[in-house]
Amino acid sequence: MTESPEPTLVVTGATGRLGGRVARRLAERGVPQRLLVRSPERAPKLPGATAVRCGDFGDREAVLRGLAGARTVLMVSASESADRLARHRTFVDAAAEAGVRHLVYVSFYGAAPDAAFTLARDHFHTEEHIRAHGLTCTFLRDNLYADFVPEFVGEDGVIRGPAGRGRAAFVAQDDIADAATTVLTRPADHAGAVYDLTGPESLTLEEAADALSEALGRTVSYRPETIEEAYASRAAYGAPRWQLDAWVSTYTAIAAGQLAGVTDAVPRLTGRPATPLADVLRAARG
Repeated sequence: MTESPEPTLVVTGATGRLGGRVARRLAERGVPQRLLVRSPERAPKLPGATAVRCGDFGDREAVLRGLAGARTVLMVSASESADRLARHRTFVDAAAEAGVRHLVYVSFYGAAPDAAFTLARDHFHTEEHIRAHGLTCTFLRDNLYADFVPEFVGEDGVIRGPAGRGRAAFVAQDDIADAATTVLTRPADHAGAVYDLTGPESLTLEEAADALSEALGRTVSYRPETIEEAYASRAAYGAPRWQLDAWVSTYTAIAAGQLAGVTDAVPRLTGRPATPLADVLRAARG
């Protein structure tokens, strides 16, 4: 008998919420895959999936080993850090060197060099680095995760931030995973595409608070802050400046209208309507 060849489809971040969702969907479709993870023992046990250790996106040699023979790679963006862009660039460099043919990158809605949301700038520069290598690519530009909206709420039941009356089209992680699975199962059909993945509606934080109140069975409200108040109210966490900038600019991006757009990308890729925030919140509560 000969050993089965290594899967040529690689998924990163499979121990996380988004990458794990994608990996499970691919397994359900019978698609062989290689899971590039820090801790193989924590990787989901899925039929047709092989877990491979890769300590960090910034570890070039580990990435090269993990991507050997890979054709299509889902690159779930690395955890937030001051050096995330440098780690992304190292991963992309290694992917190109390993001969990866198609890189599907989980980016952010409105990625641009001058985006109000500071981390969206890192996503833009990552996209540009991928293009500079001449890699066939697909970018999944996700809006703010609907699943994370409850984390906006303070212990007193108040959402605080300088978002004004701006809106965001919160997108469900399940919708992103379904869209990514569609792309990964037929990558050639999506070569060069940029998909702005959003929910079906654009909501103010006051409307999001109303949805939370109904889903959680307790009163949640939104209280606008000035930018100065936002920095002051978060200073007690002792976070580094880049992290504070990211937290505050999440809200200023909403205020600037940069997250308000609603697209049909989720329905086009999944064949069903995008999931409203209220449905995500109800499902999370069980």
